[in-house]
Amino acid sequence: MTSTSFHLPIMELNDGNLQTLTEYLQKTLSPDPAVRRPAEKFLESVEGNQNYPILLLTLLEKSQDEVIRVCAAVTFKNYIKRNWRIVEDEPNKISDPDRTAIKANIVNLMLTSPEQIQKQLSDAISILGREDFPQKWPDLLTEMVNRFQSGDFHIINGVLRTAHSLFKRYRHEFKSNELWSEIKLVLDTFAQPLTELFKATIDLCQTHATDVNALKVLFSSLTLISKLFYSLNFQDLPEFFEDNMETWMTHFHNLLTLDNKLLQTEDEEEAGLLELLKSQICDNAALYAQKYDEEFQPYLPRFVTAIWNLLVTTGQEVKYDLLVSNAIQFLASVCERPHYKHLFEDQNVLTSICEKVIVPNMEFRSADEEAFEDNAEEYIIRDLEGSDIDTRRRAACDLVRGLCKFFEGPVTGIFSGYVSSMLTEYAKNPGVNWKHKDAAIYLVTSLASKAQTQKHGITQANELVNLCEFFVNHILVDLKSPSVNEFPVLKADAIKYVMTFRSQLPKEQLLEAVPLLVAHLQAESIVQHTYAAHALERLFTMRGANNATLITPAEMAPFTEQLLNNLFKALAIPGSSENEYMMKAIMRSFSLLQEAIVPYIPTLIGQLTHKLLLVSKNPSKPHFNHYLFESLCLSIRITCKANRDTVGSFEEALFPVFTEILQNDVQEFVPYVFQVMSLLLEIHTSSIPSSYMALFPHLLQPALWERTGNIPPLVRLLQAYLEKGATTIASTAADKIPGLLGVFQKLIASKANDHQGFYLLNSIVEHMPPDSITQYRKQIFILLFQRLQSSKTTKFVKSFMVFINLYCVKYGAIALQEIFDDIQPKMFGMVVEKIIIPEVQKVSGQVEKKICAVGITKILTECPAMMDTEYTKLWTPLLQALIGLFELPEDDSIPDDEHFIDIEDTPGYQTAFSQLAFAGKKEHDPIGDAVNNPKILLAQSLHKLSTACPGRVPSMLSTSLPAEALQFLQGYLQAATVQLV
Repeated sequence: MTSTSFHLPIMELNDGNLQTLTEYLQKTLSPDPAVRRPAEKFLESVEGNQNYPILLLTLLEKSQDEVIRVCAAVTFKNYIKRNWRIVEDEPNKISDPDRTAIKANIVNLMLTSPEQIQKQLSDAISILGREDFPQKWPDLLTEMVNRFQSGDFHIINGVLRTAHSLFKRYRHEFKSNELWSEIKLVLDTFAQPLTELFKATIDLCQTHATDVNALKVLFSSLTLISKLFYSLNFQDLPEFFEDNMETWMTHFHNLLTLDNKLLQTEDEEEAGLLELLKSQICDNAALYAQKYDEEFQPYLPRFVTAIWNLLVTTGQEVKYDLLVSNAIQFLASVCERPHYKHLFEDQNVLTSICEKVIVPNMEFRSADEEAFEDNAEEYIIRDLEGSDIDTRRRAACDLVRGLCKFFEGPVTGIFSGYVSSMLTEYAKNPGVNWKHKDAAIYLVTSLASKAQTQKHGITQANELVNLCEFFVNHILVDLKSPSVNEFPVLKADAIKYVMTFRSQLPKEQLLEAVPLLVAHLQAESIVQHTYAAHALERLFTMRGANNATLITPAEMAPFTEQLLNNLFKALAIPGSSENEYMMKAIMRSFSLLQEAIVPYIPTLIGQLTHKLLLVSKNPSKPHFNHYLFESLCLSIRITCKANRDTVGSFEEALFPVFTEILQNDVQEFVPYVFQVMSLLLEIHTSSIPSSYMALFPHLLQPALWERTGNIPPLVRLLQAYLEKGATTIASTAADKIPGLLGVFQKLIASKANDHQGFYLLNSIVEHMPPDSITQYRKQIFILLFQRLQSSKTTKFVKSFMVFINLYCVKYGAIALQEIFDDIQPKMFGMVVEKIIIPEVQKVSGQVEKKICAVGITKILTECPAMMDTEYTKLWTPLLQALIGLFELPEDDSIPDDEHFIDIEDTPGYQTAFSQLAFAGKKEHDPIGDAVNNPKILLAQSLHKLSTACPGRVPSMLSTSLPAEALQFLQGYLQAATVQLV
């Protein structure tokens, strides 16, 4: 591959390069990591070259191999996802000619590609659009709308699909003027042609009413048009759609009641086009009923009737799930609006809804049973996390809650009857009728829950349902049953009940449940043992009096061994080897039990390390991995707190795995490894071990610092090196100091990471032997001034202020004044006048304020130039600024043009930095006990200064210090029992 000395190397558009690219794409599909990984690395290494994206687009258009075309499309989409956004302070990763060429060709390419590739390119266009539309890509919409005229529905659907991926973000963006003007522009160009297309497509459906293939294409267009309707109407009711409501609603209503035999599918699982279209129309009707109820009122009754009929006539098959749940959600959103209350007041209507809609949709179907047994992960996501997958049960549950808003008494009455008859049925023959009990528990749960939070479970309950009584009579029985593997669905229901109502049940009932839950960790059913782990984890986070955990380590003592054993054993059950709930429960158990886990650590650490080695081969479960590292941190913290010397045995266990992770550059794990290493190194009391020093040069490699996710943990690790091994670095690795300062220079240049650069610099100043950095000091200050001149942000100024004051505390006020004036005469006065005095009020944080107070005190009282040169005029204003720092509220205002600087905003989807809570760093105070109260220090230092030059200090104070500040100062002098002479 050729390259020239451009700012981006160029890959020529020739057959040789297309061939090379094809071979590497082929290798990225290999199941063998030894083949796949190097190919991925190679593609990553050339993606910065000019023409790379154009080569990919050429392949996806012209390659003879279908698989390569799809692979090129996916690679292209991911490349765009990672690199298209231009981030301030970071190099532009795609050359301007490539950007122009991509935008000029991609729409046409997308519209003429086969469907699989069309989907990928459509996603890519929506990523480009999110960044460049409308400002940098004004003709995108007109280019798309013009294609409606083509009459070719493959092309029209391509346009609709792309428009959908572009506009669907309007459903969850915050209101802003920018968003309004964009939506207005879209409506002006798009709304009219979309309406015309909608009407034309409906006419075509009638023309081709007997041609099944034509209908399939037309109905997928109608579904996309209905989705676009939802996105464009979500933020507010646009004038255009209000004027054309009659057209849209009449057609929507007709489509809801339409039944075309040709479009019915044989498949019981997969929703057909008719179901998808009707589901979306239910959503559109619900949106209007909720947000624009006045305008929608004339149409509402006919929609309620149509949707009610739909519900009563639709079967129990899985393919209707989305339709039924959206239809029920429509009723739920209507019944809780005061406007429509009258539609539901009649007891017969309520009974009919309960009997015909709610109860049938609460049943546990054979499809649910299959998912429970064979697709546990999906089942858990649906049932526990209430993900976006709308289930019939969840919708029925929401409808119960909606109806209870106005009709709690009658609804509870109707359902209590159902619950008791279901439980009676179950009691007659539990082996056969267990599904009746499952539905009863579900009904009780949906009736009882009024308000819920992730943290506390149900926080508000329906007074009419006695939860404790139900727990004792119907739930405990299942938890206590001698065989954990019998009736797994009912066991899972019982566990979920404890978890849901944990804030409602008394502590003694929860304590009774704990050992039972521990036993259920051994269940064969994945859903069941996962629920047990999740329930324990939630119980362990509950707080009792004085914010202590509700369940204490002492109360857990009888079950500790069993708990730890069962949790780790569960990780060996097939299907749960990377079960994130299990790992989170392990982390939470460690955190709750604290020193009670120390005797088990030697065994547990081996199991955790072994698990880490396995998952590092192919990290696929980010949450599991996160909790795994948290658990490692907890084991280290708890054990080393009891005995610091054990840190060595942790290093022995972990370093071989860490070395492998770093050598193979497992990107997801590298930031975690740095955090755990920091924690270990910070525990050492004597000098830095040689195993760490061997790694030191590698930490300074520029490639590591390219990834944003590595920066915070790497800076912390280098800080630990400086804290524990500064003298070792100065004596045995002095040649690495320029590399260390190179890192500082890179960080300080970036608005997003400059604070990290200061963390590093502060540690260098605090810990490195002074003579080891003498030769670099002036250069450091010059770099900081260059950055101040090129872009002075509040964040930078705050950090700069802390640094110069720390420098002053460490090397003395005279050294600070001399280094400034050495760079440029009178520079010191400019810094005091233009930065310290006006900006010190912005400094935040206890330690930061203390450093500034001690530093400024030294400038005031230990710097002769402040007393007898032109700098003297700054003495009183500086003292006043210091008293302000002590007494005035912090100034947290930010200039208008800086609000967009977001420290945590990591571009693309590079592994963002995941902070480990249990690797947390104690706040470090470089001044420590040397100064407990900076106000007293100021008083004592002023006293000392005034005895050295009698009369000067009081006269400077009385002539120009405001009375209020003087009063505060008198207070400090009294507290320190000193006087000024």
